[in-house]
Amino acid sequence: MCSMPAPTSTRSVQACDVSLLQAAKHGMVAHVGLAKDALHIYVALGLFFGGCAVFGWRIGDWKPLALVTVAAIAGELWDLRDSIVYATPVVLRANWHDVWNTMFWPCAITLLVRGRLIGISGDRVE
Repeated sequence: MCSMPAPTSTRSVQACDVSLLQAAKHGMVAHVGLAKDALHIYVALGLFFGGCAVFGWRIGDWKPLALVTVAAIAGELWDLRDSIVYATPVVLRANWHDVWNTMFWPCAITLLVRGRLIGISGDRVE
């Protein structure tokens, strides 16, 4: 970590003013060209479908949804920790927005599959 003091004003963020996670998130936003909200969605779907592929879980099961939920909450707890450590404002409304934004599509897909609104047999979606 940096030996520079935490930011005390609204000046632009310097490299040492953020944690490694925040720097990685800012870097992804800058290089991918997507908004942070869109990245939350892509990461959530990647975890959701990736968990199914890697662990052999079925879409519609509770396990992929639990994986995304744990990751979303862990990410927001890390954001809260960084806000405290780097003396930036804690905006719980923004943290809640990130959690529901991350969880929306995995929840919708799970509910659609469980409600049999989309049928999945083998590798096909009907």
